[in-house]
Amino acid sequence: QVQLVESGGGLVQPGGSLRLSCAASGLLFRRYAMRWYRQAPGKERELVATITSAGGATMYADSMRGRFTISRDNAKNTVYLQMNSLKPEDTAVYYCNARLGSSAHWGRGTQVTVSS
Repeated sequence: QVQLVESGGGLVQPGGSLRLSCAASGLLFRRYAMRWYRQAPGKERELVATITSAGGATMYADSMRGRFTISRDNAKNTVYLQMNSLKPEDTAVYYCNARLGSSAHWGRGTQVTVSS
C-alpha cells in the first residue's frame, strides 16, 4: 500500500521559514517524479514545485521561485520543500504527490499558516 506522509507544517510569522517533508513507502520511490501542491481556503489546488525522479531537474511556480526549494533523498524515500521568506498568501494545506506515468499518489497534507 502506497503511503505519502507529510510533516513539518505549522504556524510561522511572515518572513519566516519552514521545511516540509514527505516520507514515501510502498512504492519504488526513485522512479517517481515528486511534486508539492497547495490548496488555500476557497481556492483550487495549485502546483508548487516538481522534482524529477533522479533529482536532476526542478521546476517552480512563478510565485515560489527563489523562495522555495524542492529536494529529495532517494535513500530515505523522502522529498522536501524548504520555504523561505514566507508570506501570508502562502497559507494553505501543502500536499505531496508522487507520479509515474498515469500512476499518481497523494498524501493527506500538512497545514502551513503564515500570520503575525
